[in-house]
Amino acid sequence: MAFNSSFVQRNTSCGMMIKKYDVFLSFRGTDTRNNFTGHLVGALQREGIHTFKDDTKLKKGERIEGNLMQAIEGSQIFVVVLSKNSASSTWCVRELEKILDCVRVSGKHILPIFYDVNPSVVRRQTEDYEKAFAIQREQREDGGSEKMERSSYTSQPRWLGYEE
Repeated sequence: MAFNSSFVQRNTSCGMMIKKYDVFLSFRGTDTRNNFTGHLVGALQREGIHTFKDDTKLKKGERIEGNLMQAIEGSQIFVVVLSKNSASSTWCVRELEKILDCVRVSGKHILPIFYDVNPSVVRRQTEDYEKAFAIQREQREDGGSEKMERSSYTSQPRWLGYEE
């Protein structure tokens, strides 16, 4: 699978877009969709928090990349559920890159949730995260985006002002 570098546009409209969602929820579906993430979305909805969760808001046949970008740009806060297999999903990595770009431009906030993964594994990219990046590097044709992908995960402690 080739990485499409146009997915993350540097000339972002994150700071200029009208609010569409209170929360953009980023997660690895196979890890959390039917348990943690499902319960989290239910709790947010009960509190009246308008949440974007990709499997419920995108209709079949819609242009996924553009719609995801608009949902990210139109969200006020980002909840990123980091699970054991997050780094093995090119979509999770792409979403995180775009989210971090929006945070840099607009000053919006990220709330990371570590689900069944140690934060230090994510930060240091060891164990499953190291394996996932090795596989993605082999599958990528251009090879140019690994640095961005890896830095997206290594910057995570700064999301809440924490440095190891």
